Amino acid sequence: MTEAQRSWQLEWPAVPGRVASAVLKAAPSTFFVDEDLGLPGFPEQNRAAEREVGGAGEHLCLRLEKVGDNTEFVARQLARLAGCRDQDIGFCGLKDRHAVTRQWFSVYRPGREADDPAFLAEVAGHWTLLGAHRYVKKLRRGEHRGNFFEITLLDVVGDPQHIDTALAQVAAQGCPNYYGAQRFGRGGSNLERAIRLDPQRHRRGRRKGRDHHRQGLYFSAARSWLFNQVLARRVEQDSWLAALPGEPVPGAVTGPLWGDGGTSAGGEQALLERAVVAEHPELEQVFSDTRMKPERRDLVLRPSRFSWHWPEPTRLTLKFQLAPGQYATTLLGNVFQLQDSDATSGLAEGQ
Repeated sequence: MTEAQRSWQLEWPAVPGRVASAVLKAAPSTFFVDEDLGLPGFPEQNRAAEREVGGAGEHLCLRLEKVGDNTEFVARQLARLAGCRDQDIGFCGLKDRHAVTRQWFSVYRPGREADDPAFLAEVAGHWTLLGAHRYVKKLRRGEHRGNFFEITLLDVVGDPQHIDTALAQVAAQGCPNYYGAQRFGRGGSNLERAIRLDPQRHRRGRRKGRDHHRQGLYFSAARSWLFNQVLARRVEQDSWLAALPGEPVPGAVTGPLWGDGGTSAGGEQALLERAVVAEHPELEQVFSDTRMKPERRDLVLRPSRFSWHWPEPTRLTLKFQLAPGQYATTLLGNVFQLQDSDATSGLAEGQ
């Protein structure tokens, strides 16, 4: 089947169900993300325009507020300002540019503590600087505690009582932890590119660079889509909240991030996961020789600090915190049919 003929599923069964519609990201100010780093030694709160550097170590960490710049763009710009390599900049997660976002970056600056004030002043000329802290290692993807969101939906159409009931159900039991459709590219284009990749080249090619980054993006899209398919089957069978026999993570309810060898589950759960993935042989083949280790992901997204209120009859503001790698749009998309005014936002929203 050619790319033009193939049709990818990019919407999955919702729980408790889409009971209303709304406009998302009408303006950056309606989508706020604040990274909760939670690493030892880092301050929990920072005063605006803080200049005093705490901590010790070779990496200067900066807490920035930005609008209109995504994480990877800021990282590249920080490397230029610092005169270092792109790979000397660290961060914990990707944040969208069509939002107001706060997050930490690390810059490798060994032995340059005396120059920190001048560098901070230069950085503050580009973004709002909220804090600075010296640390012993580079910040790595996924090592933060989570992300806090404050999101305002506009033009909400639906019965407010039904919406409140649906949100209360999500607060009580969670919702399916799908990957957001934006991860798969327009019409599933990232999945098409994954199918055309050479898995042996990925296994050999531990090189850095933009091509290798894109290749990893396409493999990740394939894994994520297969996870969504398995989760959708569990939702259809009403088994997504409880572990099946063969669950490989004690005390958890997880689904597969496919790898070489498939899944680490056993028993009934492995049979289900392998049966779902076998329905998509073109993507299963992607992982035939990558030596990518099978991993697991929670099937249930459980928000914390979850609250909402209605400033106006058609305007709804929600606040909640999610674990790293979880999507605010996934939570909202289980209750609302979303009209995203920013259709080109890409992967990031607050990972």
